[in-house]
Amino acid sequence: MKKMNFFKKLVKEGKLGLVNASEEVKQAYINKSESNLISAKILLKNERLEESISLAYYSMYNLILALFYKTGIKCENHTASILLLKQVFYYPIDDISFAKKERVDKQYYFDFKIARKDVDDLIRTAENFNSKILNFISKINTKDVITYREKFSKII
Repeated sequence: MKKMNFFKKLVKEGKLGLVNASEEVKQAYINKSESNLISAKILLKNERLEESISLAYYSMYNLILALFYKTGIKCENHTASILLLKQVFYYPIDDISFAKKERVDKQYYFDFKIARKDVDDLIRTAENFNSKILNFISKINTKDVITYREKFSKII
């Protein structure tokens, strides 16, 4: 019940809802994701570990948004996006949830130590997640779009 109220609140605020599917917006988020991942690697190479973590996460998050626009779903909330990935698309969320936690911890708190290996591992996780999401997006057909939109409508 709590999730439903959360989603309904976002709908009421105009942050969650059905929109026209858009290949252009989908592609823009894919491009943004690719740029984020390239930047995360550059930052890692230059020992900017905290910033690298954030961009690795955003590379993953932007692909979720690409998936949503492929199917005509708008979501302007990170937590809701991850929940919808699981509830509408039945997609595993462990990797993106972990990356989000790492990003929040490193972006908003200062009592931590970041190991280069952990950032490298997170970037590899992002690469794997992104590859699988891109494959998932590429297989979505018109019938799938209708099915996902119906599932989404039932949730909100």
